[in-house]
Amino acid sequence: MSLISQVVNVVKLNPQGGETWRYQGKVLEHQPDHLVVEAYFDRADIEFHGIVLRKGDRFIETYFTDRWYNIFEIHAVEDDRLRGWYCNIATPFRLDGHTLSYVDLALDLLVYPDRRQRILDEDEFTHLEISDQQRQQALTALQDLQNYF
Repeated sequence: MSLISQVVNVVKLNPQGGETWRYQGKVLEHQPDHLVVEAYFDRADIEFHGIVLRKGDRFIETYFTDRWYNIFEIHAVEDDRLRGWYCNIATPFRLDGHTLSYVDLALDLLVYPDRRQRILDEDEFTHLEISDQQRQQALTALQDLQNYF
């Protein structure tokens, strides 16, 4: 069953399985190996490592069933200009009905429109209680993303 144009709940989980963030988005593309969701930033404006995120910014979020990351393409609410990409190192997503969930592994990659890159939350990642296999999957995913951009 295709979910295109349907609303899904996006749920970010910590490694212990606890929910850390939930919001809704509309499915733009549904393929066997990935799902693309359109969502809007629903928090107060914030400066984030040189990018200002504004309430209403449009996020095009791509989740994968076979990759240990997801990619959020961020567009400005004012004019849809590309603000950059925010990439979460995370487990492949799970879909249960209309709920998409993933386990966030703390490590992130921020990519600016000019393709400069900034790795975020390395200290937090170092202290995560995860298996050696998960840690290696996460580090490989980060390297894959850096090579992609």
